[in-house]
Amino acid sequence: MGTKRKQKRKKIRKHKLRKRRKKMRHKAKK
Repeated sequence: MGTKRKQKRKKIRKHKLRKRRKKMRHKAKK
């Protein structure tokens, strides 16, 4: 069961990283 919890946490971290990358792209365009 410990591995299942780690997989869920990894997915959440990926979503947060994607949102941060999008914000950085907007700043670069400006």
